Amino acid sequence: MALGDAVLGPNQYGKAECRLVRVDRDTPVHEVTDLNVTTQLRGDFAACHTEGDNSHVLATDSQKNTVYGFAREHGIAAPETFLATLARHFVGGSAWVESALLSAEQYAWERIAVDGAGHDHAFRRTGRATRTAVVQADGDELFVLAGLTDCTVAKTTGSEFSGFPRDRFTTLPETSDRILATSVTARWRYRTEASAAMGAEEFNATFAAIETILLETFASVHSLALQQTIFEMGKAVLGACDAVAEIKLSCPNKHHFLVDLEPFGLDNPGEVFFAADRPYGLIQATVQREGEPDEPRAWAGVPGFC
Repeated sequence: MALGDAVLGPNQYGKAECRLVRVDRDTPVHEVTDLNVTTQLRGDFAACHTEGDNSHVLATDSQKNTVYGFAREHGIAAPETFLATLARHFVGGSAWVESALLSAEQYAWERIAVDGAGHDHAFRRTGRATRTAVVQADGDELFVLAGLTDCTVAKTTGSEFSGFPRDRFTTLPETSDRILATSVTARWRYRTEASAAMGAEEFNATFAAIETILLETFASVHSLALQQTIFEMGKAVLGACDAVAEIKLSCPNKHHFLVDLEPFGLDNPGEVFFAADRPYGLIQATVQREGEPDEPRAWAGVPGFC
């Protein structure tokens, strides 16, 4: 069978990782918003690839400048609303741009305490999770994903793992008490009608509530497996937040192995561990509402989940 000619398949382009810091100076107590924004446009760009015709190509440098210009003109009350404003601009501004993927990471800063009170204009980066947001624009439709990443958590008891099948390659012992540690990456999809009615205040409040729910559930559930824990975390989010249609979680199992101290004449009653960084179990799950329709357009091009 003869092979066919090469043809252009799916493609997108944009400006990756535009580092953006916005300082709000409306009052003497300043506010800092720190984002890492990526733009990706999809549409009628075939001629650029096949003929070198750039007449439909909005330069990635122009996309970067739009990010900074919109930060000045519109402010950044919440990453979701900022990305939605950008998405509507890019898709609505050119006939050949059919859809867009806008994503952002938001890095947390907190005020430095001076004499017991937060300073007006001095901050430090926190070790908290990084907030994430994604907006997909497909014509006039917008799909909003929110989430967090690099949320490293651990519990020193209240976790076990047993009852798994064994074969000739199985060396892992069963345990009724272990350290459970992971780095949570979560993204949740808002119902389209719900996100359309939400403003920056609602997005910010919902993010804070879901972050708390994820952490409290991780801490309180007696874990029989990391799979069980992340399902309970997702179920708790759906139970508390009607605006959320589904949530995806990706959690590497950060293994802690008990060190054998017998060669040194010492016991080790669950106190000294070796923290292994690789290889690691990678546990992923999507928790959905029964009967909720799938929306693959919301997740197109979003990596890292099943």
